[in-house]
Amino acid sequence: MEETLFEVERQQSRTAIADHLQSVVDKLAADESFTLTDGSEEITLTVPETAEFEVKVERETEGDEVEMSVEFEIEWSDGETGGAFQVE
Repeated sequence: MEETLFEVERQQSRTAIADHLQSVVDKLAADESFTLTDGSEEITLTVPETAEFEVKVERETEGDEVEMSVEFEIEWSDGETGGAFQVE
């Protein structure tokens, strides 16, 4: 069973998006927890040293409209290990 604990979706500038991602990157690199906040909603996450990292790029076409998306997902449970992956 999957339960959504936090979700936010809104238009933002590319710079603002980069700032959000960089905040998460900084916390992960420092082996620290990070907190997601939107109004009164808040969740703090601690990613273990080894987790599954998924990158997905999608194209959705509806009539003449084409929408592109990229999703970055970090998933973990006790005892998981992973291999090398790079973003260039």
